Amino acid sequence: MSKKQLLDYVRNFVSLDDDDEAEQFVSGFKEVKVKKRQFIVQPNFTNKHRAFVVKGAFRTYAVTDEGQDHTFQFAIENWWVSDFNSYIYQHPATLFIIALEDSTVLQIDYDKEQELKKANHKFETFFRIMAEKGLAFEHRRILFNLKHGAEARYENFLLNYPNFVQRVPQYALASYLGMSTEFLSRIRNKKARKKS
Repeated sequence: MSKKQLLDYVRNFVSLDDDDEAEQFVSGFKEVKVKKRQFIVQPNFTNKHRAFVVKGAFRTYAVTDEGQDHTFQFAIENWWVSDFNSYIYQHPATLFIIALEDSTVLQIDYDKEQELKKANHKFETFFRIMAEKGLAFEHRRILFNLKHGAEARYENFLLNYPNFVQRVPQYALASYLGMSTEFLSRIRNKKARKKS
C-alpha cells in the first residue's frame, strides 16, 4: 500500500508506462517505521537516505553554538525529508531530523538512487523535478520572510499549510516562522479574539 502511495505521487510528475517501470522504481525503496521523538538524521553522520513520508510528521532543524534551534522544514504525508546537503554531497550532516509522530517512511539510499537515475531517464527526470521544486520553494520562503512581518508569515503559513498547524508543536512552528514562542502565542490570541 505504501509503495502505491509513492507511485501515485510520482505519476503526478512523470508517466510510468508499465508495471515493470513502476516496480523498478519502487524496488529502490525500503519501508521504515519511525517512533515519535526518534531521529532519522543527526549532525556529523553522513545522511545516506532521502525519505518519502507515507504516514506521520517530521521536523528538520539546526542548533546554533548558543543552543538556539532553527526549524528548516516540516514534512507530513507525501512530502520528502532529508538533510539534502549531506545526502547530495555525501558529507556529514549539519541538521537534525526528528519524528513528531509515530511515522512510516519509504527510504532510498544514495547509491540506489544513482542506479535508478542511470537506468531510466524518467526516474532521473522525476528526481530533477523534485530538486527544482525544492529549490524554488526555499527561494519563495526566504523572499517572503524578508519582505513580510511576523503576522503575515503566520497568516501565509495558515493559508498554504493548514494541515501542518495542528500537528507541529508551537515552539517548532515559531522557530520555523522566525519568532519566539511567546510572540506566536500573542499573534494566535489576537487572531482568536478577532474571531469571537
